[in-house]
Amino acid sequence: MLTPHTPEELAEALAAAAARKQTIALGGNGSKRRMAGPIAPSDLEISTAALKRTLDYEPRDLTVSVEAGMPWCELAHLVSGNGQMIPLDPPFAGTATVGGVIASNSSGPRRRLYGTARDLVIGMKFATLEGKLVQSGGMVVKNVAGLDMGKLMIGSFGTLAAVAVVNFKLTPAPEAERSFLLEFDSLARAAAARDGVLKSVLQPAAIDLLSPDAAAAVGAYSWTLAFRVGGNEPVIARYEREFAALGDSAVLAGERQEQLWRQIQNFTPHFLQQNAEGVVARASCALKDVEAVMATFPGAAVARAGSGVCYGYFARAEAAASWMAAVAGRGWKLAVEFSAEPRPDGLDLWPAPGSDFEVMKRVKQMFDPDGLLNRGRLYRRI
Repeated sequence: MLTPHTPEELAEALAAAAARKQTIALGGNGSKRRMAGPIAPSDLEISTAALKRTLDYEPRDLTVSVEAGMPWCELAHLVSGNGQMIPLDPPFAGTATVGGVIASNSSGPRRRLYGTARDLVIGMKFATLEGKLVQSGGMVVKNVAGLDMGKLMIGSFGTLAAVAVVNFKLTPAPEAERSFLLEFDSLARAAAARDGVLKSVLQPAAIDLLSPDAAAAVGAYSWTLAFRVGGNEPVIARYEREFAALGDSAVLAGERQEQLWRQIQNFTPHFLQQNAEGVVARASCALKDVEAVMATFPGAAVARAGSGVCYGYFARAEAAASWMAAVAGRGWKLAVEFSAEPRPDGLDLWPAPGSDFEVMKRVKQMFDPDGLLNRGRLYRRI
């Protein structure tokens, strides 16, 4: 395994391998090896885990620039010291690198209010197979309009180039925060309560819906809504009044609140750790369809209920394949987010890529014409 210590060394390593037509497995700490299709056996492995420097941090400008190998938890701790945050809430946050979070476009509960990596990354430097370091964007929150090449790297799973440096815009942490857990005796009642919140003036940072099997992880035993809210004390007081009208709720603050969201954020890693053959399937849908999607999952399921992204958890690939076949054609965007290694037979990781897939293939051809980088990633289709 090669572990370059600078972006320049990373670019040189890629160029040397490409010149020899070597296939390359590109990664960071490998925390998401089971995500989006396993990498096919390769001639060479290159890790960005040694690229750990903080290059520029301007708390007053709400910007930070770090190398791709920095552990995500270290970056979060760095900016939290100044009352700031990068609210992506990725799974595997304890072991993931910045580059891995960006390359996989990972996000979590607070995506409803703050968006995904494409909303928080303002600049990037990446290394190509030609040995070039390409700078995209910069260190200002607003850049000149035009093609942002760095955005192509977000969610590309290392199939185009190697992320070397990432620049983020930062968000001030709220003055105060609270979280609420509300249990319901049916999915329909939980969905109705969510609809009421979405139609109100309230703007929770996170609205997660947990099936009874998933809710057990947070000490609940039925369909459960988890809300995370922030603001000044009068705003928090209003949330408490409004949520009290929805039913009995547990109100959490401080460490109890942080523990709740760590459990939800890490539900997927814990499930995969306990289920060697486990599969996590994702269905993206309109907000009005979240209830219908959640009703189809036979066991544990978690929805970003304010964003329309639902995750179902299956102990075996056969069960996941049966579910995907049963819900095909309903207009939801389906993908297998995590699967065992090697890929289980009969499980299509990305059944319907969509109309923009041809564009994705052309972009791949432009960056990696010989198909050397992370073969098998992007659900075995790139």
